Amino acid sequence: MLAVLMATMLTMAGPVTIQTKNISLVLNADNGKQPEYVYFGAKLPAADLNHVQRHAEGRMDAYPAYGMNTPAEVALAIKHADGNMSTQLEVTGTSTTSERGGSVTRIHLKDKVYPVTVDLCYKAYNDVDMIETWTEITNNEKSTVTLTQFASAMLPIRRGNVWMSHLYGSWANEARLVEEPVQPGQKVIKNKDGVRNSHTDHAEVMFSLDGKARENQGEVIGAALCYSGNYRLKVETDDTEYHYFFAGINEDNSEYHLKKGEKFITPRLALTFSCEGLSGASRNFHRWGRKYMMMHGDRERKILLNSWEGVYFDINQQGMDQMMGDIADMGGELFVMDDGWFGVKYPRKTDNSSLGDWEIDRTKLPEGIDGLIRDAKKHGIKFGIWIEPEMTNTVSELYEQHPDWIIKAPQRDPVLGRGGTQLVLDLSNPKVQDFVFGVVDKLMSQYPEIDYIKWDANMAIMNHGSQYLPLADQSHLYIAYHRGFEATCKRIREKYPDLTIQACASGGGRANWGVMPWFDEFWVSDNTDALQRIYMQWGTSYFFPAIAMASHISATPNHTVFRTTALKYRIDVAMSGRLGMEIQPKNMTEEEKTLCRNAIAEYKQIRPIVQFGDIYRLVSPYDHLGLASMMYVTEQKDKAVFYWWKTESFQNEHLPRVKMAGLDAARSYRVHELNRIDLQPLDCEGQVYSGEYLMTRGLEMPYRNEVEWGKKNDWSSRVLLLEAQ
Repeated sequence: MLAVLMATMLTMAGPVTIQTKNISLVLNADNGKQPEYVYFGAKLPAADLNHVQRHAEGRMDAYPAYGMNTPAEVALAIKHADGNMSTQLEVTGTSTTSERGGSVTRIHLKDKVYPVTVDLCYKAYNDVDMIETWTEITNNEKSTVTLTQFASAMLPIRRGNVWMSHLYGSWANEARLVEEPVQPGQKVIKNKDGVRNSHTDHAEVMFSLDGKARENQGEVIGAALCYSGNYRLKVETDDTEYHYFFAGINEDNSEYHLKKGEKFITPRLALTFSCEGLSGASRNFHRWGRKYMMMHGDRERKILLNSWEGVYFDINQQGMDQMMGDIADMGGELFVMDDGWFGVKYPRKTDNSSLGDWEIDRTKLPEGIDGLIRDAKKHGIKFGIWIEPEMTNTVSELYEQHPDWIIKAPQRDPVLGRGGTQLVLDLSNPKVQDFVFGVVDKLMSQYPEIDYIKWDANMAIMNHGSQYLPLADQSHLYIAYHRGFEATCKRIREKYPDLTIQACASGGGRANWGVMPWFDEFWVSDNTDALQRIYMQWGTSYFFPAIAMASHISATPNHTVFRTTALKYRIDVAMSGRLGMEIQPKNMTEEEKTLCRNAIAEYKQIRPIVQFGDIYRLVSPYDHLGLASMMYVTEQKDKAVFYWWKTESFQNEHLPRVKMAGLDAARSYRVHELNRIDLQPLDCEGQVYSGEYLMTRGLEMPYRNEVEWGKKNDWSSRVLLLEAQ
């Protein structure tokens, strides 16, 4: 029915309707005129589509171009071959095609004078509430034109009490949430790292249209730029009735010289709308992401132990075998050997050498990777390995052989990064692309039983320059780098579609939808402190599902913030994402190992709920009420997992009772506490409550875990499994 409706609309001049199950986007696309937005929001009944009220006092151009209304912000600016800096686009027609999961509508535009064409593309999914939009700019002039602005899209948002929710941060403090009203002037969120793009800010935002956002009520627009490189999100608010939201590649120092006959395709901007608040928009992103945007979004993730915080660079055969045995004994399924395993001429003992020399250090691992895989099999688990293939060090055989492969400004010395020696390889160079592909290909060809790769990227592009690109096209560097990265990832996935790959980039530097088509998950942060992880994982969950978020139990004092938290608390936080461990098990007591063993067994029971369920955030840690709480509910609403974490502890404190969400009001649910350490069960343990009761009243949680006197501490958390009866 949807396809029939779209095809009918596209044969007529005027409105173009793009719809998912619950969203409508309506544009006016009269031939010979600029296309205009008419409506974006909850799905409109068919009777309303033909008489949607037109907007007044706003600039509704779907893709405003520079030159004919110069005071206004624009999405596109072109310097034509003859030097003319103005562009005037008009509709020449529309078309629709099928694409995996939905259909793509194209509004075809052409400059009135110059043979430059722009296609505005809109993909509507049939089974998830997401519309992706992007542009395809083609130069048919006699010679090169220069693109100086090339946003993926512009969306007008009606002024009122509009608030923006977005993510900011730093290394070891990623994905922090900020909520603020949209004010007159400009709000710009951008990234210029060159390699990673989500440490300091994220390329995703949400707009609450009816005041400060609520989790499960209210109208919310969500937007996510699907790009791995430098980006700019901008909200312009002038004297009209609208805010104007622009999203796309960051054009700073990146003007693009579009050759005759060349097509420039911008990254996709994913747009969603929900009447069920922030969590409703998150659920839309999660469903779309798991099904269409990430590798193996329908496959349960293994529970792993990563060696990094356990031993750092102190890799050796016996130690790896010991760690494998310990994680296997606790019920884990995978062991990942992190940094420090490679280098012959320059052994990797610290972070200042050897990147690029991906040969086994036989002094550390005399039996090589074969011996490690043999030991993993012995313990009944899988084996994974760490690489950083986009980087090298000045102290490496690779750099000695190929100094021309690094990113370096012409006639300048290279700027050095981590360890005082790190450099970024130039992925605009096809030879470098072949090398990076070869790192993975060689490992997998020699050791096909490797199950998992942790792919790291620990340096930004610090100096602008490519030794491969022509001097006239040095401004292409940032874009060419990520085109090379994408091409390399595609090659890897074509040959190794079943391999699990984690995107790590100094922690959470690559938590974006631009890399997820080739990666299974990302490392949320190098900071594994449970309390700070609540805040970071809360923000991350706005746009990314739990199955994408690697969350590990680590040692105390924490290696980043040196906070000491209870093991149960660390477990309960880690169990809200993809559970893993980042610890040296031999330093744990038997009691601690037993607690982790039980937790891993219980996580296996709830893994499908957490990794594939619908998220409902309940009490935000950013509201500073002394606790945080959220839950996952299956699509059938027959099972749910409820999380409750205290975020501070005071005598005579008064915490809110948490009302649940997402359950079936008419069904009854039995309550069972997971990871229990208390001497006595909760008074709700084994009790049956209606979904209505749990959502309108909620359950009282004791403020502390009641354990033996000598084991009491100031950390308290609860995880409850709810099962329909």
